[in-house]
Amino acid sequence: MNFHTRKWVKPEDLNPNGTLFGGSLLRWIDEEAAIYAIIQLENQRCVTKYMSEINFVSSAREGDIIELGMEATKFGRTSLTLTCEVRNKLTRKTILAVDKIVFVGLDEQGHPKPHGKTEISYVKDRLES
Repeated sequence: MNFHTRKWVKPEDLNPNGTLFGGSLLRWIDEEAAIYAIIQLENQRCVTKYMSEINFVSSAREGDIIELGMEATKFGRTSLTLTCEVRNKLTRKTILAVDKIVFVGLDEQGHPKPHGKTEISYVKDRLES
């Protein structure tokens, strides 16, 4: 799993209990997953189709640095399935895990668009030398 994005937990991200608000974390996950899907499917019209059970394992507090990890697990005809883990950057303790996040690439009319992808690719490999 690749951990690309880091977030610093700030006062505005906290719930009344003084820990990271789940809604803030889910917003960050959805954004990170969308970026991952857009890059992999080479389609800026990717939408969240499904998110499986979300397992909050531990909490994060103000000042913690967390990192979001994503990994592609399946390429469908029009979709991409990801798994996600969020962990404390310094302790490596898991904060949250999501087994399945499905994104679908759309065409200009908003209909599912076949992408022809079967495996993870990297932008550096797509660029001409």
